[in-house]
Amino acid sequence: MEARLDLFANPVLAKFMRSINAAGRAVTGSALPAATQELVKIRASQINGCGFCTDMHSKDAAHAGETSVRLNLIAAWREATVFTDAERAALELTEQGTRIADAAGGVGDEVWANAAKHYDEEQLAALVALIAAINTYNRLNVLIRQPAGSYEPGMFG
Repeated sequence: MEARLDLFANPVLAKFMRSINAAGRAVTGSALPAATQELVKIRASQINGCGFCTDMHSKDAAHAGETSVRLNLIAAWREATVFTDAERAALELTEQGTRIADAAGGVGDEVWANAAKHYDEEQLAALVALIAAINTYNRLNVLIRQPAGSYEPGMFG
């Protein structure tokens, strides 16, 4: 399988990617826990069917010390006992923020209030930005059919 467009050779896409990556650094350096950031990226990528991002963020999380049990249970987080209440709140916010078209009214007040119980305003802002960013990456990769499986942790710097 080959991508429809080369993200790095195409001038428009390369410039777009640099901009998204720059914006994403605001989240990376935030007070939102790194493990939570990876869980959010993986869950949104699973929902959106983005194999490239699911591969990338699963490998990055494992490389950073995330356990295989937790990685394998992200898609079934509601039934799993390995996630904290804060992580569950972030995963629920991720799902509702990703499935906007499926939910009349978007993100529910109860879901937002639950996230706000676990995260301060800076962390909530980071969560919102992260959910928006990973959904952008997912859509880009799905549109161009970016193949999955060959990512190695750290290969993008």
